[in-house]
Amino acid sequence: MTTHRGWGGGRRVLLAAVLGCLLAASSAACSGGPDGTPQPDQDDKEAAQGPIVVASGLDVTGSGGVRQQLIEEWNRQHAGSKAQQAKLVELPGGADQQRSQLLGALQSGSAGYDVVNLDITWIPEFAEAGLIRALPDEEPVDLDFIKGVDRTTVWKGRSYARAFNTDVGLLYYRPDLLEDAGIQPSRHPTLNWAWGDLNASMKTLALSPDRSDDQAGWTTQLKQYEGLTVNAVEAFASAGVELADEEGTYVASEAELKKGLDELLERAHHERILPTAVSSDETATLADFAAGRVAFLRHWPYVYGALSGLLPPDAYSVNRLPGKSVLGGQNLAVTADSPRAENARELITFLTSQESERCLLDAGFAATRASAYNGKSRPCWPRVAAALRPADDSPKAAATGPSSASPSPVGEGGARGQGAQARAAYTMTLSRALNDAVQRPRTPYYGAFTQVLQSHVHDLLTAESPDSDKAAARLDDALRDAFEGK
Repeated sequence: MTTHRGWGGGRRVLLAAVLGCLLAASSAACSGGPDGTPQPDQDDKEAAQGPIVVASGLDVTGSGGVRQQLIEEWNRQHAGSKAQQAKLVELPGGADQQRSQLLGALQSGSAGYDVVNLDITWIPEFAEAGLIRALPDEEPVDLDFIKGVDRTTVWKGRSYARAFNTDVGLLYYRPDLLEDAGIQPSRHPTLNWAWGDLNASMKTLALSPDRSDDQAGWTTQLKQYEGLTVNAVEAFASAGVELADEEGTYVASEAELKKGLDELLERAHHERILPTAVSSDETATLADFAAGRVAFLRHWPYVYGALSGLLPPDAYSVNRLPGKSVLGGQNLAVTADSPRAENARELITFLTSQESERCLLDAGFAATRASAYNGKSRPCWPRVAAALRPADDSPKAAATGPSSASPSPVGEGGARGQGAQARAAYTMTLSRALNDAVQRPRTPYYGAFTQVLQSHVHDLLTAESPDSDKAAARLDDALRDAFEGK
């Protein structure tokens, strides 16, 4: 795509580009960047004019979701500066495909991206490869970011990003199904629940005369993909097993791995878990929960809002996941080759501000700032809040919806229709879960690590007679190589 800037210098640049392509017919460098963004070999002054290009994965809040709305708010606030205009480029595919796309694009220098929204597990890899810039040493520390979440931006003592939106595993449950099985509200999940409490409830559910053959106690994401890694790391951490230190050095032993694998096998016991869990991802497990095939579900915060369109408000609730829960989320970093680094840093500061983080929480993401949860943050940008409010979010629509519960105002970090008290409880639960969460291993070889772990763990879970001793021995050897980049 050619951008017309008028005659003069712009014309000379255009003619030079055309001649270059004619002289090198096979050169891929003559093609434009994503959506026509300028290439690194173009005139630096021209390229630095903008826009600031932000590359990100799919927004789970939907088309025209909160990330796009925040970009549009930034553009409104900088309407007088063409150089500071920004645009969002959403990358297709799952997390693994997005990682490969970003690595290839940034390593080749052909991306044209100024800001990249990276999964928290990718920071060491991109930093070690010199693909993203460390934050300036003189940049002040912002103590409002949740401590554990902020640590995901750091590699070898330097911060390379700002925490944008975070994630943590939560325990969703169906009060209606529990009460049908004789489990009264006093025995429903609490912040202090352990796996023993969850197992006791699932045992009661299994004895219910109303239970059908296609029902089970709970489900989670055990398909061979990143969801399986998360579940495995949560089981390992709950068993006190650490896989790597802060520098990415493998520190586990065969005996410790067996302990962690046994914990995972206990959670995946066939009398408790839905059999299809070993082939299920986020979408499939959410569907099983909404259909009433399970009473308990391990999932991410965005599901709390998503369930409002699937179930009546009194048919679902959420609490902290028993044991340890793993952090997820994305961090914003400036690319090493960006000619707009200064403007890109300003954009990141805006996107991670108190107002923006409040918008993210209101939209269904987990915010990265403590102030978003304790009531001390500034409110979401008014025009973003208005854009996120659905057209039918009104007292009349609520009254004719699936529940007679009184409508609640938007902007309190939870599902619509459940009421202010339920949303306040959800926000408190989310805050506590984030503060107690653990990270997945920090290593520049994360891609190799997660593939190895997924392969060995999935083989164990799908074996007719699982042998955790043999699995631990094989996994120990494989992880040692993976953490060394072999």
